[in-house]
Amino acid sequence: MKIEMARLYSRFEGWLAAVGITICSDSAESAAATNRQFWDVFGHFRAATVAKRRQYAGRGIGALAVLALAGCATVGAPGGLSKDSPPEVKREAVAARAQGRWDALIKGDLKAAYAYLSPAERATTPLDVYRAKRKVGLYRAAKVDAVDCEGAVCTVKLTLRYDYKRFKGVQTPLVERWVIEGGQAWIVEGS
Repeated sequence: MKIEMARLYSRFEGWLAAVGITICSDSAESAAATNRQFWDVFGHFRAATVAKRRQYAGRGIGALAVLALAGCATVGAPGGLSKDSPPEVKREAVAARAQGRWDALIKGDLKAAYAYLSPAERATTPLDVYRAKRKVGLYRAAKVDAVDCEGAVCTVKLTLRYDYKRFKGVQTPLVERWVIEGGQAWIVEGS
C-alpha cells in the first residue's frame, strides 16, 4: 500500500513539473510568495488519500459539466430568442407563441399544442398522457393581454373564453409561465 501511494505521489509531482505550473508576477519575491501560497493551499489536496482525491476530482468534473450545460442553455440558435434579447423582442415572441398554442388548443390540435411544452416537460410527459389530461371543444377564444419577461422567464396574462355546462362565453383571466431556452419560448405547465 505504501509503495502504491509513493508511486502515485511521484507521478503527480512529475506531472506538475512537466506542466510547469507557475504564477507570473513582476518581481521574483512576489512570484516566490505567490507560489508558496499556492502550494500551501494546494498541499492539502496532495496529502489526501486516493479516495479523497477521487472525490474532489468527481466534484470538479460535475462542476465543469454543470457549467458546460449552463453555457449551452444560454446559447440559442443563431438569431434565436435568448434571455439577453431586448425586452420588446421577448414580449412579441412569447405573445405569438402563447397565442399559437391557444389557437391549437381551440382547434383541438393537441399534437401541435404539445409541441409548445418545454423540452423538460415533453421528456417527462408522453403525448398520450398529455392528450388524456385535455378536454377538446371546451375553449372558444383566447387573447393575450400582457407579457412580462425577467431574464429567461416570462409571465403571460391572457383572457380565456370557454363554455361550461349551461354558461356560454365565460371569460376568465389566466396566467401562464413561459421559459426561454434553446432559442425558443416554451410553456411550463407544471408551475
